[in-house]
Amino acid sequence: MLIAYKFRMYPNKSQIEKFEQHFGACRFVYNFALEIKIKSYETDGKSVSRFVLNKMLPELKQENEWLKEVNSQSLQGATLHLDNAFTKFFREKKGFPKFKSRKNPVQSFSVPQAYSVDFDRNCVKLPKIGYVKTILHRRFNGNLKTATVSRNNAGKYFISILVDDELEYPLPGSFDASNTIGLDVGIKDFVVTSEGNKYDNPKFLKNSEKRLKTLQRRFSRKKKGSSNFKKAKLQLAKQHEKVSNQRNDFQHKISFQIISENQAIAVETLKVENLLKNHKLAKSISDAGWSAFFEKLKYKAERYGKTILQIGQFEPSTKICSNCGYYNSEMTLSIRDWVCPDCEMHHDRDINAAINIKKFALDRQNLIGI
Repeated sequence: MLIAYKFRMYPNKSQIEKFEQHFGACRFVYNFALEIKIKSYETDGKSVSRFVLNKMLPELKQENEWLKEVNSQSLQGATLHLDNAFTKFFREKKGFPKFKSRKNPVQSFSVPQAYSVDFDRNCVKLPKIGYVKTILHRRFNGNLKTATVSRNNAGKYFISILVDDELEYPLPGSFDASNTIGLDVGIKDFVVTSEGNKYDNPKFLKNSEKRLKTLQRRFSRKKKGSSNFKKAKLQLAKQHEKVSNQRNDFQHKISFQIISENQAIAVETLKVENLLKNHKLAKSISDAGWSAFFEKLKYKAERYGKTILQIGQFEPSTKICSNCGYYNSEMTLSIRDWVCPDCEMHHDRDINAAINIKKFALDRQNLIGI
């Protein structure tokens, strides 16, 4: 299994300079390669592979001597990232690769090999940089793959190490109605299960909105480029980072609990991009972070041998009575509970939807993915 471990790094001043040098060099190579690919397609209608681009790097180093001070494999990693960006663009038909800007506080470079991790000394040795203090809060065993050093909006440095533990992914176990759970996500309650459990939506962004507005107001009043401008910008970035960390921590705990207690998890397909077009609910939907939650469920299920059952986005899970199958065509978003006219059963809107999602998923005809 390939598992990524992320650790906080504390480089000294000279190491920060080396980091910045690697950020700049990889960004330069990425932009150079992107320009070559665009020009080649415009003139010849052909694409340039990353292997051809890598052959151009020695000549590029002759023209720009400062590139020689950077790990050569990190430069080749930049062309690999560009190649992956184009692959994603052609698969999903969106997100054409853009030129990277030095003004963007988020920067990164990769180290494919020739680095080492010392758990006893709490440090990571990087080529051309040396031993960097790192909080290695978790130990791991396996073959070291690519490591990625990054800087976030708040100016903090991290390293993400990809490890192959040489273990096979466990085969998914058998499931039935007794060990399958249906999930319905929402705004009022973050997740509602088919068993009737509800997880409140913490609304981290909404709770931090007052503080964010204050920091944003201070930031907007500072003279652009001044030291106070940079300080205010950093304070604002740290507050946004706090909201993001709170949301991720919450979602990790909920997703791990659900995966641990069930063999199969039934979810519905959500087109969040389309939902965000509703301007009255866009901020609340973004604050909930449903897409990130489903991604956490999927990779945890793969790691622990569980199954994710995904139904189509147009299944009427909310409007159908989970007891008798009556279709309530008058159901609107404002109705939170209702009584079925046929069987007279009282339904909580979200619990009823979660039960129906489970039923639809167990009926293989309604599945679009496992």
